[in-house]
Amino acid sequence: MRRRHFLAGILLAATPATAQSPAAVPGAPATLNDDLKVRFVAQAHDDLVASKLVGLSIRNSANETVGSVADVVFDDKRGIKSYVVSVGGFLGLNAKYVAVAPDTLQLNRKDGGTLDAVIETDRDQLRAAPEYVYLGSEPSKK
Repeated sequence: MRRRHFLAGILLAATPATAQSPAAVPGAPATLNDDLKVRFVAQAHDDLVASKLVGLSIRNSANETVGSVADVVFDDKRGIKSYVVSVGGFLGLNAKYVAVAPDTLQLNRKDGGTLDAVIETDRDQLRAAPEYVYLGSEPSKK
């Protein structure tokens, strides 16, 4: 009998009270002194997303594919400093990376919104350009 009353007491304690529910309390700020000022931004139709740039084929005015966008380099003010272009190679193997100024790569949207990248050069000029070497991955000097 005691066991039955004990189990009934546990069940009553675990059942939420429906007669009185507390009023909703607004959430507290993320910091105690309320200095966090997060701004949220919605994507606009004409925004350019970096993830759509990486891997994008680049062609020249003769409609030849001369490379692809491998990376985007930002300066200390978070503006685009250069586009890293992958030239040559096959499926990313033995590719050479060169950095081109942002004003040399024309980015446009084609019908349907897909991106189009055009550069006024040919594959040979890109292959002859100085190689872009990521800091920390320079070849060791012996």
